Amino acid sequence: MELKIKNKAVLVSAGSKGLGKATAKAFALEGCRVAICGRNEETLAETSKEISEVSKSDILSIVCDLSDGESIINMFKEIESTLGDLEILVINAGGPPVIALDDLKDEHWEEAYRLTHLSAVRMVRYALPNMRKNKWGRIIAIESSSVKQPVAGLHLSNGIRSGVSGFFKSIVDDLAKDNITINTVLPGVYLTDRIINNQKLVAERTGTTLDERLNILKNNIPMDRFGEPDELADMITFISSERAAYVTGAVIQVDGGLIRSIV
Repeated sequence: MELKIKNKAVLVSAGSKGLGKATAKAFALEGCRVAICGRNEETLAETSKEISEVSKSDILSIVCDLSDGESIINMFKEIESTLGDLEILVINAGGPPVIALDDLKDEHWEEAYRLTHLSAVRMVRYALPNMRKNKWGRIIAIESSSVKQPVAGLHLSNGIRSGVSGFFKSIVDDLAKDNITINTVLPGVYLTDRIINNQKLVAERTGTTLDERLNILKNNIPMDRFGEPDELADMITFISSERAAYVTGAVIQVDGGLIRSIV
């Protein structure tokens, strides 16, 4: 299927590892001009090189702290000066840490809000002027199954991520008239570094092992396996394409059946 996004300028935030990395690679293989950002310059360089080798295209890598507004502004300036008008924005972030309820302090909630929610608001704000000017744009947020079904122990994520989906829903009317779609994807359990590290913390707190924790997670998935990052990336590239031009305001599960709610 021809997605008709070749040569589109794409930003995948937190694109140096895990689901972001798989998504950036998928866009590069479609012939897009891709920028990725992250906090670690060395990891960004390694990922850019790896994706460039398989896609035969250059990847723009930018060091950016998504919890810092000035850092985001500088990133968008660099993208515009290098790639031109941004056309596809994939919002991704590392996610808040796992902290026991009784240990949560105001600063934890404030940091999680800046990283997970405010960063999304800021990136949408800076992407919109050129998208509106060109009467075309795609905005996708990679969130979590916790938007629909809270994940045990992930209090910060459960409390904040659904706010991004609510924000996206609230601005569908503002964007549709300019041919800009905005959607959220909810990955289930993918064996990224973040999932493994989170489950190690839960295992330590509950007196279990990492293998036991992972088995519990897998047993809750009807497909009886973890997701492959490329599977999420394929969904994101599709809803970014002309083939999905009528899909907006959607909250799409890519979770092997993990989420049990009807809506």
